[in-house]
Amino acid sequence: MPDAPEVPVAPEVRQPVVTPVRVVVALCLAAPFVAMLWVSSYAKVDPAFIGIPFFYWYQMLWVLISTALTMLAYQLWQRDQRARKAARGQGGARS
Repeated sequence: MPDAPEVPVAPEVRQPVVTPVRVVVALCLAAPFVAMLWVSSYAKVDPAFIGIPFFYWYQMLWVLISTALTMLAYQLWQRDQRARKAARGQGGARS
């Protein structure tokens, strides 16, 4: 009996690990660390805000900024993961 010819299977296309979205996520997560580790940028008293020295209110402001950046990073990461999962699903459907 003649064997049926084998149908070549296209190799799975791997998505790049470093994408622009992932770079933005990394920057969102790294920014608070850089801002807080650069102490000389905020180690001063003036300008005071409602009587609170700059040193303190600057750090408290970064708590809010860090929260917003972390939420943004999470949203971007979730969107990236959904896109990757969809791309894998489409790649598997062609085979």
